[in-house]
Amino acid sequence: MDLNKVMLIGRLTRDPELKSLPSGRSVCTFTVATSRQWTDAAGARQKQSEFSAVVAWGKIGETAGQFLHKASKVYLEGRLQTREWTGTDGIKRWRTEIIADNFIMLDAPPAGGGAAGRAAPSPSSPGAPGVTAAVGAPVAAPPEEVVEEEIKVEDIPF
Repeated sequence: MDLNKVMLIGRLTRDPELKSLPSGRSVCTFTVATSRQWTDAAGARQKQSEFSAVVAWGKIGETAGQFLHKASKVYLEGRLQTREWTGTDGIKRWRTEIIADNFIMLDAPPAGGGAAGRAAPSPSSPGAPGVTAAVGAPVAAPPEEVVEEEIKVEDIPF
């Protein structure tokens, strides 16, 4: 059995770039920076940053393009994928990217409606740090608008 799973918590280094392909499918690209700190043997504090290219397809890409922005803190889940191509100069090139399956916005919504014309999303559940955007799932409504109904065993179709 194999496993290709990536989980990151970091900040976007630039605004997401949302495009629509000729087929009509949406794709969003952005970069997430993560860093780690440690103390070396000499007692000096060290810091190292990694920059990960992220690609989000379909609904999750549209959601990322709408709600994320430069410096947004995000929890991201996905898988690694390496693309290979030959450049115009004839040299083979490779790029390893994270294909996003899910993300959670970790920043609190800005007071007063949102920055740069973006609507501020509401938390998906009480105490949740942000909005979860799963593949093919819409962003959840605020808890005040959710109507809880009792689920009866006889209503379950299986």
